[in-house]
Amino acid sequence: MSQPTIEARLQRKFILMSNDAGIAAQLRAQLPQGWQMVETLDLESLGEFHDILLHRFIFLDLDTLTDDFDPQDAIRQVRMEWMLNVPIFCFGGSQDERDQARLNRADRFFERDEVVERVGQFCHQYRWGE
Repeated sequence: MSQPTIEARLQRKFILMSNDAGIAAQLRAQLPQGWQMVETLDLESLGEFHDILLHRFIFLDLDTLTDDFDPQDAIRQVRMEWMLNVPIFCFGGSQDERDQARLNRADRFFERDEVVERVGQFCHQYRWGE
């Protein structure tokens, strides 16, 4: 297993798990300089658990449900399978979806229109390593 470098650990990036191209474009437009948004619906495509730890947080769209992706499974994979404490910020979803995400140990919940406003705040909050 290769070890992440200090340079890799200091990169400012987060994961977006959504199939909403509009939200992705809005988030990308709000990113502070030096930040990278990694879009995926398959965490394993990013590598092993230690590769996920190189991301500062995860934005998870609770409205994204496809044949190959269930947001609840993504939360369970991060929290229960890999036992990672990467912050998971959910947006959208019904009250039932949010309740289930809470049980699966997601961290915070926002409305769809609120997530774009919050990205700058979270990038500032998780900018450690300066």
